[in-house]
Amino acid sequence: MLLRIVHHTRYRYQTPVLLAQHLAHLRPLDRKGQQLIEHQLSISPEPSQLEQGLDAFGNWRSFFALQSAHDKLDVSADSLVRTAPPGPLPDSPAWEPVREGFRYHAGASYEPATEFTFASPYVPLDDAFAAFARPVFTPGRPLLQACEALCSKIHLELQYETASTQVNTPALQALAQGKGVCQDFAHIMLGCLRSLGLAARYVSGYLLTQPPPGQPRLIGADASHAWVSVWCDGGWHDFDPTNDRCGSPSPGEDYVTLTQGRDFGDVSPLRGVIQGGGAHSLQVEVTVAPPEEYPDQ
Repeated sequence: MLLRIVHHTRYRYQTPVLLAQHLAHLRPLDRKGQQLIEHQLSISPEPSQLEQGLDAFGNWRSFFALQSAHDKLDVSADSLVRTAPPGPLPDSPAWEPVREGFRYHAGASYEPATEFTFASPYVPLDDAFAAFARPVFTPGRPLLQACEALCSKIHLELQYETASTQVNTPALQALAQGKGVCQDFAHIMLGCLRSLGLAARYVSGYLLTQPPPGQPRLIGADASHAWVSVWCDGGWHDFDPTNDRCGSPSPGEDYVTLTQGRDFGDVSPLRGVIQGGGAHSLQVEVTVAPPEEYPDQ
């Protein structure tokens, strides 16, 4: 499947910003099942400094600095990606021996995925997460089968509700209130898995959405998406609790992987520090569609 993703961010400042430094994660990954064909990052006003490279998790990041006064900032990422249909989840060992493999043993070889078993700023380890997951993580159950059941449990028992949480809402609070958005569902699933001693990472990206029958696609009406990857038998396998979908290496060919990390804090699309600016407004527009559906084609 060939998909074009346009992610446009607009800041408008009440008073001029004198100096600014920003970090953007807006370039999709080249990975198994996904090929990045084209990518263009446009920034206005033009930055005085722009550096691009890979972060500690293998994501593309762009650092840019603005050293002259400005009252607006526009950042647009335009990417063309080809995705492939995922395969089914493979057979997997019971979850307990996988968990034991992450525990320290003298002389054992280091497993890099172990770093995704620990707490992170947005995802603490807590008995409340473990208690939520235990009904589906029964003794001896294959790991990926249990993860699929946990994905369905979150989808069925928690309510997806726009604006029910904020970017910094704790995952435990979202679990307690029983509702949230895709970021919350991903953080909750991460908390459940890590609290059981398993390795799981946060994945951010995009999902192709379909307009209602008979309605045109609304350009700019989509949004970023988030889901979870679980380590098992030498590979990562993806689960989307928001939509109750899973697969390997992704939940579907209509998914585009942008970044991966411990939680949202590692991979936020755009963040920065500014001097000045006062109050500001923020507008984000995302479109995910086949290239021929864009009005400029």
